[in-house]
Amino acid sequence: MTEINDGAPEYSELLVTEGLPVIDPRSGYRGTTAASAAGITYRQLDYWDRTGLVQPQVQGAAGSGTQRLYSFRDILVLKLVKRLLDTGISLQQIRVAVDHLRSQGISDLARITMMSDGARVYMFTTEHEVVDLVGRGQGVFGIAVGQVLREVEASLINISTSSIDDVDELSARRQSKKAI
Repeated sequence: MTEINDGAPEYSELLVTEGLPVIDPRSGYRGTTAASAAGITYRQLDYWDRTGLVQPQVQGAAGSGTQRLYSFRDILVLKLVKRLLDTGISLQQIRVAVDHLRSQGISDLARITMMSDGARVYMFTTEHEVVDLVGRGQGVFGIAVGQVLREVEASLINISTSSIDDVDELSARRQSKKAI
């Protein structure tokens, strides 16, 4: 797959690919919809984009008046980050975990479980590993990524995506009104 936009990773490099609905790579969800589906504020969404934690893969912000477009995969990652924050994991630790997953080339998050003891985030792919962790007596929580994927999909089922062309046209109209 070729790059969607400047700096966007190829499909094989995406953090999540397995189980994603097939959609036009030029279509996505606007920032307010992405924030709502992930259960975060628009301010968090903006901060996470500006700091590189989760950036929109369909279309990034390119100055005042432009619209970000987030893919389904982006919204899934936003919701995972939110879940980790809700459990008390620091944003710094979440960044380390997300960066590690990306560097390892993990592309099938729907089949793993992420866990934490409150200080570190762990990834498990088999029941045996989960049992071993709990057997050491550490209190942990788990996030079944497949379940989060289904929740994001359900929250977006009746919401249509926006085309880059539509968003660019809206931005152009806004800019022309400002010039008047």
